[in-house]
Amino acid sequence: MPQIITGGKHYDERGNLLYNNDFDFLGIKRMYCIENADTEFIRGWTGHKIEQRWFCVIHGRFILRLVKIDNWQNPSKESDILEFELDADRLNILHMPKGYASAIQAKEKKSKLLVMVDHSLREIDDDYRFPINHFKKLL
Repeated sequence: MPQIITGGKHYDERGNLLYNNDFDFLGIKRMYCIENADTEFIRGWTGHKIEQRWFCVIHGRFILRLVKIDNWQNPSKESDILEFELDADRLNILHMPKGYASAIQAKEKKSKLLVMVDHSLREIDDDYRFPINHFKKLL
């Protein structure tokens, strides 16, 4: 089940310190950043049978929608969509376990999303794409 790993923020006379002391980097093999072209564009649906992903906003704000895939060749159009909002004010991290697909939308211009993955690039072939309007509701 997807979950938020809660970060925090400390402020003193020196400035802000963002932290996430509960996140375990063990098993992370690669990372990349996503910066959508604008706030209307929705990147998705992209799913993974085997890979896990962790998402953390490093600038701005994002809506991340996740859906559990019941059939990789023809997923149910009625699957429940889980929605999470993350922003750069804390280092909250959303864990997407294997078996899910994501749709990612920036809610502020120039927002940046850090994505961490537990498999190296081309280590496995585990990329499944579905039309953005496949599931019962997106917005």
